[in-house]
Amino acid sequence: MNYFTRQTKTTSGLPIVALIVFALLFSQCKYLKKNRNKNRATVARVYDSYLYLDDVLEQMPDKLQGQDSINFIRSYAETWARQQVVLHQAEKNLSDEQKDVDDELESYRKALITYAFEKALVQQKLDTLVSNTEIENYYNANPQNFELKDNIIKVIYVKVKKNAPKVNRLKELYRSENPNDRKHLEDYCRQFAENYYLDDDSWLLFNDLLKEVPIETYDKERFLKNNRLIEFSDNDYLYFVNIKGFKIKDSVSPLSFERDNIKSIILNKRKLKLIEDMRNDVYNDALNNNQIELSK
Repeated sequence: MNYFTRQTKTTSGLPIVALIVFALLFSQCKYLKKNRNKNRATVARVYDSYLYLDDVLEQMPDKLQGQDSINFIRSYAETWARQQVVLHQAEKNLSDEQKDVDDELESYRKALITYAFEKALVQQKLDTLVSNTEIENYYNANPQNFELKDNIIKVIYVKVKKNAPKVNRLKELYRSENPNDRKHLEDYCRQFAENYYLDDDSWLLFNDLLKEVPIETYDKERFLKNNRLIEFSDNDYLYFVNIKGFKIKDSVSPLSFERDNIKSIILNKRKLKLIEDMRNDVYNDALNNNQIELSK
C-alpha cells in the first residue's frame, strides 16, 4: 500500500533579482573556483566539497523573497561549511575502521523505514474510540496502578483585592450549595476577582492550589483533614477557599482523575497489539509462500 506522496519544492518563489544579486555576490568570492559541475552555480566550498545553489534552493521556504532569500542562502551556506570542516577533521583523525559506518547506517535506515511503516499503519488502522465501560473495567481490574502520588482536592477558591465590593455577599456565595448562588458567584468573579477556580466537580492537585493561594502548612494531610472553609488575607488580597472533597496521597486515585490516563494506556495497548499482529501476519504470509528458509 502506498502511504506517502513524494513532494518536491520549486524555486518559482525566488525573485530573479535576488538570484542575480546573489550570483554576483558569490562570483566575487575568490575561494569559489570552477569545478567539474560547470553548469551549476556554486555558493560555498570547503576543501574539495562544494555546495550548489540549486541544492540550497530546494531547502528554501517558498515564501522567502528579496533580502530574506539572500540571508537564508548565506546562513545555510555557513551552517553547511561548519559541518564540512568538522567532517573533514574527523576524516583526517579517525582510522579506516572507525570511519566504516556502513553497518550502522544500514541498521539505522532499516529502523527508520520500519518505524515509518508502523506509524502509517497505526494512523490508518488504530481504533481510537474508547468507551466508558472499557475505562471503568480497566480501572476496577488494576487498582494497584492508581495509587495517588500527591494529595488531590475538589475546591472553590476566590482571590479579590481588599477593596473589592460586596465582600460579605462573596462570603455567602462561596460557601453556598445553591445552584442559583453558584451563578451569582460566577458573575461576581468575572467582574471583581483577581483569580478564581469554581470547577468543584473536577479533582485538582493540592499543590496547584498552593501555587495560587499562599496557605502555609507543614503537614498537608493533616491540614486537609481539619479544614474546609478557609478565609485569610495578605497585604493586598483576600482569599476564600472551600475544600469540597479530598484524597490523601498513597490512597487509590479516583476514576475521574485517572480517566484520561487510562484512555492513553488502552490506546497504547491497542497500538502495540496492532503492530505485533502485523508482524506476525507478514511473517506467516512469507512463510506460507515459501519466502522464508531457516536452516535446521
